[in-house]
Amino acid sequence: MKILFKNIKGLLQTLDNSIEYIEGKQMKKLSKLNNAFLIIQDDQIIDYGIMNDCPSIDVDKVIDVKERFIMPAWCDSHTHLVFSEPREKEFVDRILGLNYHQIAKKGGGILNSARKLQQETFENLYLKSALRLEEVMKLGTGAIEIKSGYGLELPAEIKMLEVIKKLSNNYDALIQSTFLPAHALPEEYINKKDLFISEIIDQWIPEVSERKLAKFIDVFCEKDYFDVDETRLIINAGKKHGLIPKVHVNQFNSIGGVPLCTELESLTIDHLEILNDQDINAIKKSNTMPVALPNCSFFLNIPYTPARKIMDNNIPLAIASDYNPGSSPSGNMNFVVSLACTKMGMSPEEAINAATINGAYAMNLSKEVGSITIGKKANLIVTTKISSYSMIPYSFGSNLIEEVYINGKSLLDK
Repeated sequence: MKILFKNIKGLLQTLDNSIEYIEGKQMKKLSKLNNAFLIIQDDQIIDYGIMNDCPSIDVDKVIDVKERFIMPAWCDSHTHLVFSEPREKEFVDRILGLNYHQIAKKGGGILNSARKLQQETFENLYLKSALRLEEVMKLGTGAIEIKSGYGLELPAEIKMLEVIKKLSNNYDALIQSTFLPAHALPEEYINKKDLFISEIIDQWIPEVSERKLAKFIDVFCEKDYFDVDETRLIINAGKKHGLIPKVHVNQFNSIGGVPLCTELESLTIDHLEILNDQDINAIKKSNTMPVALPNCSFFLNIPYTPARKIMDNNIPLAIASDYNPGSSPSGNMNFVVSLACTKMGMSPEEAINAATINGAYAMNLSKEVGSITIGKKANLIVTTKISSYSMIPYSFGSNLIEEVYINGKSLLDK
């Protein structure tokens, strides 16, 4: 089907296909065409421009979007969307004064999610995860990374990755799968951490690689979880099996994870709530994309990633939802963009760049999504009638999306 969108108030993120991401200082600029048209055919963008140049061609459908903006769908490059149950009891515990580490020591946190997931059937886990995916797609997410990590045993990790694979097969959103074997230490491996890491390296990674269940490898590199040397062992093992590193680092402490990840050519380093000058210098010398997760900072009441420090050093930045049951129980990228502006000092232009083209790069998808580019997927957000795109972060409690197109198909048609 060929569709013409006409009289677009503002067509955002119009980029040449050669642009894979936008660097720090350039992120202040958001490419835009006023009074524009856009033509899509089936699942692809085939033409766009200003209305004065709109061609006279036969199309199957004409949609007048006067007073509305069109932009690429959000690219959420860090989520844990596949989980069994929410953890609202821990939310209450935090209100009553317990912190993240105290909750974990009580048997909560990741271990809590792992126990529930291990007992969940594949069918139920899939159905719960599918509902979450449908929700975030309606909120404008067209490409998403989903991690394992709540298995903490090989059969449960495989179950999670198979759920992700089934979601990818059944939904039009582009889904990238990340294997996160080292998310926490299982209770049965207390005082036997070396054995657990050996099993990950010798058994888990080869199995996942052979089944082609993941594109990326991840580790929670943090004090009381996995240190720098342990992270190096696991990431190198993953790389030997063709898995690309995307690593949790510096959520609570700077322990040398950032220089390690840049040395290991990690595609992304995610969290970065704590960041020092040594870390900044390491990132500047690399091609690694920092990914900030403001939902997590908001929910846990911890520091926000220092976005200005990153971008003012001309380093690119992506933002993602970190959708998970413990520290970020929301995959709403519109709210992520708002937090980036209100809490991290990013301009609307910087935040949109971080949540579209840079988010796509953080999933190795910038050739397919993340911008309005001829040949890319027709993953689009059509806003309601708004005065400017700054209304998106400004109206943080409102849904300003009128329609979402994924692979050229309106979600309203489903």
